Amino acid sequence: MADIFHATGRRKTAVARVRLVPGSGQILINDRAFEDYFPTIALQNHLLQVFQQANQLNKFDVTVNAIGGGVTSQVGAIRLGIARALIKSDSALRPVIKPHGMLRRDPRAKERKKAGQPGARKRFQFSKR
Repeated sequence: MADIFHATGRRKTAVARVRLVPGSGQILINDRAFEDYFPTIALQNHLLQVFQQANQLNKFDVTVNAIGGGVTSQVGAIRLGIARALIKSDSALRPVIKPHGMLRRDPRAKERKKAGQPGARKRFQFSKR
């Protein structure tokens, strides 16, 4: 049981709980293969970027529970969770992963709508007369 590494990643309103187990490189997201869950190559590459930088491709089986947000948000949350779990598995990977900004949580979120306005920043049309 000591070889299971858990971590959480967040982005916008997406939350990803990641579980890393030494294995053959199988990635399951919400009980689906990650190629099915993220259909575009760009999203798949964004997720695999952490493993490529750490030179850990096909060394861990990843199980993810992702909720909230959109597809891109979930990819960002999963990537952060994987990076954090890899650091837990081997702390020597930290100087390899950190310079690429993969351990930084993206704090940007949707700004709330303000009263007396149609949106967060937009104003109702001004009429002089």
